[in-house]
Amino acid sequence: MEADMFNPSREQVRSFFIDTWRKHRARELLSAMESIAADIISQHPEYHAIVENPDSLERDFSPEDGAINPFLHLSLHLAIEEQLSINQPPGIRAAFEAACAQRGERHAALHDALECLGEMMFNAQRNGTPPDALAYVGCLKRKAGIG
Repeated sequence: MEADMFNPSREQVRSFFIDTWRKHRARELLSAMESIAADIISQHPEYHAIVENPDSLERDFSPEDGAINPFLHLSLHLAIEEQLSINQPPGIRAAFEAACAQRGERHAALHDALECLGEMMFNAQRNGTPPDALAYVGCLKRKAGIG
């Protein structure tokens, strides 16, 4: 099955981050999405060696081995940035701004949103239900102390 822009393959996602970081380091012109991705990668120096290594395309990051999948983490960051830019699900931007105020730092608030997004996706997968956007926004509001 061929992947598309709405359902990229694992290799396509990883190639996007690896190529974006290479272009960023070479000071090449980046698309808007690549600029956002490069900014996210720059905030994660612990992942630089991974995105600088083309062998990362094939590497498994197994939770059983205690490994966090950096490409999943970066992808979730990118998804949240997109959600914030269009305020979708409704209320995510206000909840995120409250989380920023609560945490005093945008990146820490992004990680709160990542936890909530991950929780929503885990629950949807476990229960065989659609993702619950209200629960997602509610989780972030609770983390911000407003819900």
